[in-house]
Amino acid sequence: MSVYNNKRVVVKLGTSTLTHKTGRLNIRRVEKLCKVIADIHNAGHEIIIVSSGAIGLGMAKLGLREKPKDTPSKQACAAVGQCELMYMYDKQFAEYSLTVAQFLLTKYILIEDRRRNVQNALERVIEQGVIPVVNENDTVAIDELELEVGENDSLAATVAAIANADMLVIMSDIDGLYDKDPHEFHDAKLIPEVNEITEDIRALAGGAGSKLGTGGMITKINAADIAMDNGVEMIIVNGREPANLYKIFDGIPVGTKFVKK
Repeated sequence: MSVYNNKRVVVKLGTSTLTHKTGRLNIRRVEKLCKVIADIHNAGHEIIIVSSGAIGLGMAKLGLREKPKDTPSKQACAAVGQCELMYMYDKQFAEYSLTVAQFLLTKYILIEDRRRNVQNALERVIEQGVIPVVNENDTVAIDELELEVGENDSLAATVAAIANADMLVIMSDIDGLYDKDPHEFHDAKLIPEVNEITEDIRALAGGAGSKLGTGGMITKINAADIAMDNGVEMIIVNGREPANLYKIFDGIPVGTKFVKK
C-alpha cells in the first residue's frame, strides 16, 4: 500500500455489493469487505464509507420480494433496514477493534451554508480513529425516494468534496465504464481512464439499477462530474471482488479511473 500513503478515501458500497439478489445480506462478501477496509485503515489511511442497502435490507427484514412503489412503504423499509445496516457494520468492524459512526444526511443538510457542520463532525470523528458510515436519510428524505435518482452515488461524491478526500471509490456490480453495454455485447471493452465527462461519455451510461438499488451507470457519471470538479479522483470497480480495494491502494490498474481536474 505504498502508492496512496496516508490518503483520505471515500468508499461507496452499493446495494448490489452488499446483498444477494434476494435482498438478504451477502455475509461472505460483507465480511471480506470489512476486513479489507479495516486492514487499509490500519495501514494509516482515513476511510469514509458511504453505504447503500438500507431499503434492500429493510425489504428482506419485512419479507418483501419487490421494492414498494409507494413512498411511505419505502420509508418504512429504510427505517427498518438502517438498523440492520449499522448493526452489521458495528459488529464487523468490532472484530478488528474499530469503531464506526453513523451519519444520516439529506440534500438540505448539504447545502452550502450547512456543509461546515457536516465537515466539522466528520473531521472530529476521523481524528478519533473512527470510520464514518454515511447514508442518505431515506426515512425522511422522501424527494429522492419519489424521484428514484440513486442519490447515494452523488452523495458519495459530495461527501468526498466536503471531506477534502483524495479519492472516491465506487464499488458496484460492474467492472467499470464500457464502450458499449457488456450485458448485450460480448466485445464490449472496459474504458480504463476518463479525463473529461463529455456527451459521448454520458451516452455510454444508460439504464437503471437492480430491483433492490436505484442507481445505474448514469448516476456514477454524475458522481464523477462532482468529484472531478472538486479535485477528487474517482474509480469505479466491481464490488463483488473486495480485493479490488487492495489493487487500488497498491497502484494496480483496475476498473475505470476518472482523473481529477
